[in-house]
Amino acid sequence: MEGGDVYRAITSLRSRSSTLWRNNGDDVFSRSRGEVDDEEALKWAALERLPTYNRLRKGLLTASHGAVNEIDVTDLSFNERQKLLDRLLKVAEEDNEKFLLRLKERIERVGLDIPTIEVRYEHLNIEAEAFVGSRVVPSFINAVTNVIEGFLNFLHIIPRKKKHLTILKDVSGIIKPCRMTLLLGPPSSGKTTLLLALSGKLDKSIQVSGRVTYNGHEMNEFVPQRTAAYISQHDVHIGEMTVRETLSFSARCQGVGSRYDMLSELSRREKAANIKPDPDLDVYMKILGLDMCADTIVGNEMLRGISGGQRKRVTTGEMLVGPANALFMDEISTGLDSSTTFQIVSYLRHYVHILNGTAVISLLQPAPETYDLFDDLILISDGQVVYHGPREYVLDFFESVGFRCPERKGVADFLQEVTSKKDQAQYWGGRDQPYSYVTVTQFAEAFQSFHIGRKLVEELAVPFDKTNSHPAALTTKKYGINKKELLKANFSREYLLMKRNSFVYIFKLCQIIILAFITFTLFFRTEMHHESLTAAGVYAGALFFKLSAIMFNGMAEISMTIVRLPVFYKQRDCLFYPSWAFGIPSWIVKIPITVLEVAVWVFPTYYVIGFDPNVGRY
Repeated sequence: MEGGDVYRAITSLRSRSSTLWRNNGDDVFSRSRGEVDDEEALKWAALERLPTYNRLRKGLLTASHGAVNEIDVTDLSFNERQKLLDRLLKVAEEDNEKFLLRLKERIERVGLDIPTIEVRYEHLNIEAEAFVGSRVVPSFINAVTNVIEGFLNFLHIIPRKKKHLTILKDVSGIIKPCRMTLLLGPPSSGKTTLLLALSGKLDKSIQVSGRVTYNGHEMNEFVPQRTAAYISQHDVHIGEMTVRETLSFSARCQGVGSRYDMLSELSRREKAANIKPDPDLDVYMKILGLDMCADTIVGNEMLRGISGGQRKRVTTGEMLVGPANALFMDEISTGLDSSTTFQIVSYLRHYVHILNGTAVISLLQPAPETYDLFDDLILISDGQVVYHGPREYVLDFFESVGFRCPERKGVADFLQEVTSKKDQAQYWGGRDQPYSYVTVTQFAEAFQSFHIGRKLVEELAVPFDKTNSHPAALTTKKYGINKKELLKANFSREYLLMKRNSFVYIFKLCQIIILAFITFTLFFRTEMHHESLTAAGVYAGALFFKLSAIMFNGMAEISMTIVRLPVFYKQRDCLFYPSWAFGIPSWIVKIPITVLEVAVWVFPTYYVIGFDPNVGRY
């Protein structure tokens, strides 16, 4: 079981619960194992004699009156699961750490190792060519012009009109597990490109040199899209789906990864070592991922749903439910207040520190209390890494160059302004010599001479020992489940969305019925000679009108499909499913609706208009 599971459950239920465990005078995780009565001990002994498959599905649950009951997780009703989760997760922010510590203690007690990932990027250079001005707009005319121009460029008839951009310039560093890393930098400094490069999600048209490795493995040795989770600043979700449904679909498509194997091994080792797990925690670990979400729709611009902070947590949880062990988050504070940002970063800090996660989080203007939550810092400006190392040494580095952060100034704001030409002078602290502008390149060169920079170079010079990489750390399968299950998951979602949008389909049916009545009054010909040219023109007109009405009646679904395209692109690129798994269900599920629309049109109009009364022709 991965720490992301715990984070998902806590963050999804946090908005519904602010009561401490201590409110009822009893900590559900503080019960001593020595206080278990004989009846409970006998039940645990019987439970441990079960086969492994049955053992993984069963657990003991302590009722409010003290009785201990054996339960099958798969047979729990929705209310029972909800009560159990509420019982476990009615926690304040400080209790989140206690829960994760208890989980880690249980894993370490049986000698299991939690997978970790160390990400290295060495001499990374990223360049691109882009149009400027109005040519940037993705219009039809521009698309045609670009194709023609590209062909002429290939023949060397006309020169290229694209502008060459250097986004990252020879950057190197190490992202270590169990440490929170903050990525700072002014706008257009290359933060997003660096995160995309580290997560393996760069566009293929971008020119890349250098290397990025995970535990010493090259990107072509595993599937980076499923090993690392890139979380964009944009929260792209289907608004009609609830939080539970959104995360459940993500978990269903991505598969459980190594979590089930770890849970199975954990249960086996506890049984062999005669260790009885905490009953509540044992049940919670097994049902985690089934009912971990609130039943409120996510919402969008047209539908009122969850808040911005909750939506950001859903965006994070959507990626964490899969097998990803490395987390790259881009500008997650966009649209959030400082309190919510602090809360989210605090949850992630617990996950990273306790369950050995790897996380790089990009923030534009973090509050001082949020800034203090991080262990390491990457400061990037103009595509160059100015500083990469422990957060507590960054001010020492700039003081060695001659710049000092005033007491009144937040450190994060100082770091983003000290490399700017217009803001740099106010921080000059060199009294013995006059101020002169220090370029970003000079800062980067000075960092190589700083003791943190020298240590980083020495660490990069020693290759990562691949034998120390946990077998479950890197994902090698392109998709989490087989093709049949992917189709079933997408079919289930399409059917769910059809039910949520039932008003649209009912309205379309009513609309086409009204049009049918108007049509057979317009073409009212119960008796007509089929051989006459006049009849042929009337019938052809009626058929054309019918076909046009039915086709235009389905145009309403085009806008519904277009709204879902950003979600499709995101999930396809993250290897939730291939394109055909999305397209086939959305087509097949609509066939019954189309048949029904045609039927309610043809039934009242066919004989009234005067078509051939023969049943076979009908």
